[in-house]
Amino acid sequence: MRLVLASGSPRRRQILDWLGLEYEVIEPQVEELAGGLPPDELVIENARRKARAGAATAPPGAVVLGVDTDVFLGDRALGKPADRAEAESHLRALAGRTHRVLSGVCLLGPEPERERTGSDAALVTFAPPNERHLRLYLDSGEWRGRAGAYAIQGLGSLFVDRVEGDFSNVVGLPIRLLLRLLPEAGENPQAKV
Repeated sequence: MRLVLASGSPRRRQILDWLGLEYEVIEPQVEELAGGLPPDELVIENARRKARAGAATAPPGAVVLGVDTDVFLGDRALGKPADRAEAESHLRALAGRTHRVLSGVCLLGPEPERERTGSDAALVTFAPPNERHLRLYLDSGEWRGRAGAYAIQGLGSLFVDRVEGDFSNVVGLPIRLLLRLLPEAGENPQAKV
């Protein structure tokens, strides 16, 4: 199987490395939808857009993986903050509350018409607000390019009280969903998970 990851995310690459998979990376330029669909459909549609953009330049016969992960407070997608002020606003909104992290996965190929999609959700509960932790995190800059303005696998873990669901989903690529959609991904005896 020739796998192409249609994403520039180092976290997604790390998860594929944990699975012991060989893959290529294509970083598609895609305009993501920010709303207009129910949350589950929104992340799947954005994953589909990424996979289709990647498939346009992928080698023939490849399986192209597109993924989209977003943070939802109710039905409101928080997305990636544009600047520090928006990151602070996101983190303050999440403090002391439970939110959903949704990931949409789309696999295209190896036949051109073959498409497999799915979504996964995890509930993340943030601890009550802590001004010192908030300042430390905002100063770190780790919030840049992160849905919901935090990275659970990094310093953003300061905020997390509890995770219900697949931790890898919160990181950015739900392993169980990927293995369900692409069973051959779980056949590598050298996987590190």
